[in-house]
Amino acid sequence: MSKQSPQEKKLRIKRKIRATISGTDARPRLSVFRSNNYMYAQLIDDVAEVTLAATSDMKAKGTKMEGAIAAGKALAAAAKAKGVTKAVFDRNGFKYAGRIKAFADAAREGGLDF
Repeated sequence: MSKQSPQEKKLRIKRKIRATISGTDARPRLSVFRSNNYMYAQLIDDVAEVTLAATSDMKAKGTKMEGAIAAGKALAAAAKAKGVTKAVFDRNGFKYAGRIKAFADAAREGGLDF
């Protein structure tokens, strides 16, 4: 049996997560993506196949961690404007630590419940 590459391992984890969660209109999926430089997040209604709100930390000043916190608060504000208070968190195969955790905590502080 051959050893999995890091990319294959992340993809396997991502597919396992997505097999168990799905977003609806009442409780959309909060999907996050972390690149080396930026962080992107969106609220997705998987039933209607639409993105309800999206944000990134591309315009945030400061460190990457501060950008993740700003993006979390911005997404929570956009969700409130759309009337969304609950979501399902999709970490997209990333570990729940560092910028992912900071983003999630900021979104919770902003009023999202997940």
